Amino acid sequence: MAAGMIQNKHHLLIQGYRMNVGILRNGEVDFVATKGDKIIYVQATYMLASEETIKREFGNLAAIKDNYPKYVVSMDPVGSGLKEYPGIHHIRLREFLRMDL
Repeated sequence: MAAGMIQNKHHLLIQGYRMNVGILRNGEVDFVATKGDKIIYVQATYMLASEETIKREFGNLAAIKDNYPKYVVSMDPVGSGLKEYPGIHHIRLREFLRMDL
């Protein structure tokens, strides 16, 4: 497990979430975090270096048709113009680790 994924998982555990891997028909979601009736979906990747990686990370979350928060966490600068995935937040690892979820 990559360091960023471990940090994401640890951050969510500290905040009281239980973690599962989300199994989709054509993929998976790295973390489905639950605390009471609150659910957060998180995809973790080092860099969004290729179109294939972007489609995989954002596409898996886009396949989930509910309104719970969805995050792609990476080391990339945010604001890379991924408007084709509304409702999915791209956030840098450092900022994610500072969030009170």
